[in-house]
Amino acid sequence: MDGLKKFYRLFCKAEEIIVSLFIVAITLLVFSSAILRTINHPINWAQDLSLLLFAWVVFLSGDVALRRADFLRVDMLARKFPLKMQEFLYWLWYIIAIGFLGILVVYGIPLAIENAKRPFQTLGLSYSWATMSVPVGSALMIVTIIIKLVMRHKGQKSDEKTKEAI
Repeated sequence: MDGLKKFYRLFCKAEEIIVSLFIVAITLLVFSSAILRTINHPINWAQDLSLLLFAWVVFLSGDVALRRADFLRVDMLARKFPLKMQEFLYWLWYIIAIGFLGILVVYGIPLAIENAKRPFQTLGLSYSWATMSVPVGSALMIVTIIIKLVMRHKGQKSDEKTKEAI
């Protein structure tokens, strides 16, 4: 079990690094593309690559944010209820989130397969590389939620320094 936890921690760290690199790349691509377009030397592929990276940033950073904090809660409202109701709402929100994310996985896979025929105009890559971010990111968020729920059931708290689920 320790090996699995170590692998998951490394995976989470790699996910955070990838998201950071993608955000930097998007920023540099958009900025340089705007500057070069202004001086009549456009880089046409920058927009497509930015779109591809942005699709992955949205879903991977969603998983990072979910892992770091319970952002699905509305504390101001939930704290007004008794503790048992707060606990019920905690589980309810995450069960609903798993259901929604499950729908994204189920419908995202056929969407990604269908988009295999559609190319990015300038990259020579299939558009399914972008649409695959939906089911992959959603599946990662489901795993994160399940880990949070298991830890909650066992009475374990997340690491207070990083607010991570493991």
